[in-house]
Amino acid sequence: MNQTYASQVDNRHQALGLSDQQVLGMYRDMLLARKIDERNWLLNRAGKIPFVLSCQGQEAAQVGAAYALDNKRDYLCPYYRDIGVVIPFGMTAKELLLNSFARAEDPNSGGRQMPGHFGGRKYRILSGSSPVTTQVPHAVGLALAGRMEDKDFVVFTSFGEGSSNQGDFHEGANFAGVHKLPVIFFCENNNYAISVPYTKQVACKSIADRALGYGFPGISVDGSDPLEVYRVVKDAVERARRGDGPTLIEALCFRFTPHSSDDDDRGYRPKGEVEEEKKKDPILLFNRYLKEVEVLTDELEKEINEWVAKEVEEATEYAENAPSPVPEDTLRHVYAEVREE
Repeated sequence: MNQTYASQVDNRHQALGLSDQQVLGMYRDMLLARKIDERNWLLNRAGKIPFVLSCQGQEAAQVGAAYALDNKRDYLCPYYRDIGVVIPFGMTAKELLLNSFARAEDPNSGGRQMPGHFGGRKYRILSGSSPVTTQVPHAVGLALAGRMEDKDFVVFTSFGEGSSNQGDFHEGANFAGVHKLPVIFFCENNNYAISVPYTKQVACKSIADRALGYGFPGISVDGSDPLEVYRVVKDAVERARRGDGPTLIEALCFRFTPHSSDDDDRGYRPKGEVEEEKKKDPILLFNRYLKEVEVLTDELEKEINEWVAKEVEEATEYAENAPSPVPEDTLRHVYAEVREE
């Protein structure tokens, strides 16, 4: 897996049709996702929020994929790590922190669900459920509904490599392949299904190989390179819009943190593994590329860093002081509400 940009052609983003402003936006969104995630860990360790499911190390794959989609037309069925996917679709730092604190204003669930359960009509994000991989058949069903109603959109669904072992993935992939539905199956392979390494989960060399059994392409891509992820997902989007059916994309990533704030990864990771992988941090690699092609100046970098820090600080303060849901709202949106005439 290529982890450096040194041997690559300058201005790769221009060859992909991306402007300087767009790649700066990608960098900003990657950094914002990282800083929100880091803040969540601090808040959790301070006893202020209950739970964290981290995206650290996977931001390049997430943001690169999201930028290849149309956030005014396409739909997301993301999984719980996808801060870097939902930000380009309009979710703000304030809204993500409201979710972390489970406040009444949380746009995802009004504080009813655990952190990382994204959803919202205005963002074009289908609400997720806690059981692993249920978002995959939901995405396929959404794509089928669009086909039946003659609507032109693509559905993007993401999951970890451990989820690709679940029946939901295989049933969804089979149905989408048979009916050539416009679905992008995006596997963020971070090497561990909680504590189980890839070699003890899956017999095949690559998750992308699994697409062959369902009759559509499978592609493995360097998940530390947002431009390469963008290219591959963009091709899959165009294929889906043409009516040629789904694509399975495996983004090879690395998770820098434990599985969750309730996990201790020292019991299953080899000593020094995380420190070694952090030398190939996708945010640092993309920063280096942007400076090499003279898109990111020291002044712009300072401006982006200050903007991100301000967003996270203001979001934290607002969310921490926002009201919690009232007990009377517990069953809202669960049962039909009787309206008096």
